[in-house]
Amino acid sequence: MSTQIPVSHMAFVRARAGRSAELGVRLSALIEPSRAAPGCLSFSLQHSQCDPELWLVSGFWSDQQAMTAYFNTPAMEIFAELVQELVVNSLDFHTFKEVSAAQALGQSALEVHKLAG
Repeated sequence: MSTQIPVSHMAFVRARAGRSAELGVRLSALIEPSRAAPGCLSFSLQHSQCDPELWLVSGFWSDQQAMTAYFNTPAMEIFAELVQELVVNSLDFHTFKEVSAAQALGQSALEVHKLAG
């Protein structure tokens, strides 16, 4: 029996000056279809409290296959459109996988050893 490992993505999207409201409206169109996508555990759009141009799009997925399938849907074309239409100033996109405490501790011990050695 294989164990599914949850994965997530985070995209920090910065609007061009004067285009933040438009960016928010366009990104909000992702919320419902993304939440309905197979394997989606959570999906949200957030707006920075201290930077009016900065938005965060994040999703949590049941496994890598579900997240990859979602990335290949037409909904994801919105990011290319926003860049081409000069609505976005920058886009910083990352994916993550869940790790156990033992894996995290092992990674930390390895890094400490490298620093000490």
